[in-house]
Order: sequence, then C-alpha cells, then structure tokens
Amino acid sequence: MTSMNAPMQPNFPRGYPQATQRSPNPPRRGAPGPVPQVMPVPMPQQGVPNPHLMAAQRNMAHPNDAALRRSRKPTDKNIPDGVEDVVIGEGVQQYKSLRELEKRLDSAMVRKRLDIQDSISRTVKRYRTLRIWISNTVENQPWQKAAEQNGTAPGANPGSGRYKVRIEGRLLDDDTDPTIPDHDESDEKDEAERDGDAMEQDGPEAEKEKTTKKHASKRPRQRFSHFFKSITVDFDRSPSVKPEETAPITWTKPQLPPNAVSLPPTADFDSLQFSRASQENLNITISLVRDETPERYKLSKELAEVLDTEEEARSGIVLGIWDYIKAMGLQEDEEKRQVRCDHRLKSIFGRDQMFFPQIPESTSAHTSPMDPIKLPYTIRVDQEFHNNPTPTIYDIRVAVDDPLRQKMIALTSNPQYAQNIRQIAALDDQLALVIQALTHSKAKHSFYTALSKDPANFVRRWTNSQRRDLETILGEATRGGGEDGAGPEFRRGGANGVWDTPVAREAVRYMLAKPDAAAAR
Repeated sequence: MTSMNAPMQPNFPRGYPQATQRSPNPPRRGAPGPVPQVMPVPMPQQGVPNPHLMAAQRNMAHPNDAALRRSRKPTDKNIPDGVEDVVIGEGVQQYKSLRELEKRLDSAMVRKRLDIQDSISRTVKRYRTLRIWISNTVENQPWQKAAEQNGTAPGANPGSGRYKVRIEGRLLDDDTDPTIPDHDESDEKDEAERDGDAMEQDGPEAEKEKTTKKHASKRPRQRFSHFFKSITVDFDRSPSVKPEETAPITWTKPQLPPNAVSLPPTADFDSLQFSRASQENLNITISLVRDETPERYKLSKELAEVLDTEEEARSGIVLGIWDYIKAMGLQEDEEKRQVRCDHRLKSIFGRDQMFFPQIPESTSAHTSPMDPIKLPYTIRVDQEFHNNPTPTIYDIRVAVDDPLRQKMIALTSNPQYAQNIRQIAALDDQLALVIQALTHSKAKHSFYTALSKDPANFVRRWTNSQRRDLETILGEATRGGGEDGAGPEFRRGGANGVWDTPVAREAVRYMLAKPDAAAAR
C-alpha cells in the first residue's frame, strides 16, 4: 500500500508528456544527482453548462421538423378506384372532370404568367414625340416704364428690368395608337394646374409662384422631368451684363430611393421657370441629358458599321454582334464560343479570334455617352417682340415604355394574387384531408365486405399476412417471405452460388460495418 504521507503525484491528462526540469549544474558520473522535479501541466477547465441555455436549446425547433411535417401532410387529391361502385349518383365522375379542368387551367395560368414575365424582362421601348415650348415674359423694362409714365425718358430707374423664362414639355398624343388613354378637358385643366417650377428662381415673386403650384395627378403619366437626368441653361457672355446674371443654371434629378415608386413632387414637373435681371436680349442654350433605362450609348464608326445603327444599349450591342456572327458563320466548329474575326470584327477587337464571353467588355471602348440635346433660344426683352410674342417650339423623340408593360407589371405584382394563392393552398390541404379520410373509409369498406363474403378464409389469409409482416419487422422472416434459408442452394458456394451476387456482397458488407460486428472482430 502507498503511505498516506507520500506526496501525491500530479494527475496528467492523456497525451501530455511529463516535462522534467534539469539542474543547471549536472552531477558527476557516479555521484548521486538532484532528484528531477516534475512540472505539473494545468488541466483544461470545462465550462459549467447553463441550465437556461440548455432548456432553450431543447425547446428550439429542429430545422428538419418543418420538412418532416410537410412530408407527413397528405398530398394525394385523387379519389381511389372503386369508390364510384359504392357511391350513389355521379359525384365521383364530376369530381374527376373538375380535376382535369383544374390541371388544364393551372397549366394555362403558369404558361401565361411565364409569358408575361418574359415580355416584361425584354424591356421593349417605343418612341414618341416630346414637344417643348420656350417663351419668356418681361417686367419693369424701360419701354414699359415709358408707356406707364408719359413724359418719362426711356432708361429711367436703370437695372430694374427683369425677364422670366418658361420651359414646358408635353408628350404629343397619337390618335393612331389605341393603347394611349384619352385625355378629357378636366384632365387637361388639372395638368395645367400641376405645372410647376423646378429650378431655383431669383426673386420673391417667382418663389411664391413655385410654392403655390399643385403636383397632384389623377392618372400616372410620364412628365417632362421624367425623360432627363439634368437640364442646364448656359448663357452667352455679354460685356454689358453682370457675370452673376450669366452664370449657368442647372437642375439635376435626385436619386430615386430603392423602395420609392415615383419621383418626389419637387422633381416631377411639366414646366420650369427662372427669372433674372436684364435689359438687353440674351442668347442661351438649353442642354437636356437623357434619362433612359436601359441607357443607350453612342457607337464608334466601326461598331456602327456592324450593327447598322449609331445608338444602342449594352444588351442590344451584344445581341447585334451575336446575330452578325451567326449570319456570317464565324463560329468555330468544335468550340462554339470561339469566334473568327473578319475584317469588320478585327477593326473592333484588334485580333483574329475572340472568345464570345469577352465581347461585352471589349466593346466598352467603342461606346460613349450620348450627346445632350441642345436647344438654342434668344431671350427677347424688346418692345417689338412682346407686342406679338410667339414661343419657340422644338420636337424631340423620346423613348417611353409600352403602356401594356405597366399593366402587366401591375398584374404580376398584385398583392391579391399572393393572397389567392395562399387561400387555394389552404383549400388544397383540406381537400387532401378529405381524400385521405375517403381512402381510409374505402379500405374499411373493402375489409368488411371481404369478411362478410367468406369469414373463415378471410381471417386465415389476414392472420398469415399479419404474421409475415411481423416476422419481417422483427427480422425473423425467411428470404423472399416464403423461402427457407437452410436449403441446399444456400449451402453451396462457387461462382454460380447465391452468395456470389452484388446483393449478397452488399449485405455482408453492411453486417460487417455494424458496431457489434466490429466489436466482435
């Protein structure tokens, strides 16, 4: 026995070596040295389990529980065979006819929905005419003062003359297009009232006019500010005009938030105005930068020769090049993504062969932003012009979405559709439960009907069936449910024996892989 006074040895965990500490002065040979001291290795501390955390983990639903519940839900909605023989009337035939009609209706709805989504993703553009009116009015000009005050010389109160420029844009209605909604007189009146200012205006009167404009709209439509990213007014320099009076004026469309549906009221307008002081005519240039989705680009001369157009979007460029490659037969026979470049494609890519996935990136060097639309205008402040003023009118082509596309988007994003789908799914679950109950009732009916016809043989067959099922569950059944495993064919080996089959080898491998078999080995 170990003495109670003996020092206790440190308890080392498995895998940790017992480190020894040598003396700095090793002993001579033959002389007893100091006893090596063993340094204890600290044991890793195990955290104390939190009972509240363990209880929460036990109560937490397993991620597979929902899948298990879904797998156990009945999904069969077909009436079992033989029910029509015991049901009075034509209910079963009518139910089967409704099931066939439902399948055809579901197929048609899914096909139509896919067609609508495909048409929405193609972003087909139409072009319409946007008419722009540019006009200006004046106030406190010298000739106006002279007309109001008889005998006052022109030029009195210098520097008080002002002008106000108005830029208005409207889409022209096309009577030949039946998809464009009609505008009645009340709508035109409301639209006239909604015309507001968009730029910062100089002067309190213009600011007051801006705040009093209305931006309500009965019918969603694309207004003047919808088609442009920015609008800039550049003034020609004049030595007699102050530099601050010729500084450019710029309006920039604000960025639309991701969850916003339309532009804010201050950025959604049909007309804009600005006012400044001047007593002489000024030349201005109005620059309009297009806002299109997808954005179009100006093509280089080489790329325009291939696509036969001078302006195109990114997707249109790739599709046009692909159509050109197929039309000219420039694909390699073995690798279809490899393209042989003819003299036109070689001028674009600068190589003899091109890998098709690299084409979108390679065409970026041959595209540039489209030039802004420039509209010249002269601000007239003289009396001769304002005796019979006429606005300057420009017609430009703008890209608009197909009106049917908006209706299709409204159909696909209708919240009522999702609610109807959930309601139909709930009715399908209830129908599956009814069919399951009907299947059980049919099984009971068949059971009692067979029992009533021949009770003795039925009970004998049923008992044998239950016995075989029980033996199969307990693993005591013979091979095949009726064969004797002790027969001579199971004792014989060789190439043609029952044990030389993939099934037997798989069974033996499965038995040897069991934990009890591994322990026995």
